[in-house]
Amino acid sequence: MTTTTRTPKPAAGTGRWRMSPRTRKANLVLHVIVSITWLGLDVGLLTLTLVGLTTEDPETLRAAYVSMRLFGDLLLIPAGLLTLVTGLVLAVGTHWGITRHYWVLVKLVLTLTAFTLTIFALRPGLHEAAEAAAATPLADSGPEMLYPPVVSLAMYVTMAVLSVYKPWSRTPWAR
Repeated sequence: MTTTTRTPKPAAGTGRWRMSPRTRKANLVLHVIVSITWLGLDVGLLTLTLVGLTTEDPETLRAAYVSMRLFGDLLLIPAGLLTLVTGLVLAVGTHWGITRHYWVLVKLVLTLTAFTLTIFALRPGLHEAAEAAAATPLADSGPEMLYPPVVSLAMYVTMAVLSVYKPWSRTPWAR
């Protein structure tokens, strides 16, 4: 059995590159997996934050905050970056485009915002909480540790809803 490889051709009349159906599906599967991973990591952070805020056991508190730091250092950045890259590839390589539909633009802005906040706000906060938990007998970072995972969770759920319902009309830049 001989298989042939087809090179994706520009969409008729647009001159734009489009992914083949097989490539699009593979990228979509990867995008869904890494997006769910990012959402799952956030749920894990929220759970660990709640454990840290409610426990009376210093070892449980330390374990929760050190685990949160590990999530931030090892998992959040790759999951967020892969979500952003696979989403951009899907937008560019399909009929949706980046600027053709408001829902795609909103998802892009939310993804960029969540990724930027993860790097510059969440990770440093996770490091501070882990260091405080390791240094003191019973450190409590306070309820401000709840804000990042709650805000992130709201953003990720919004992006999921946008992906399914695809609301709003096309943008003025749609061709």
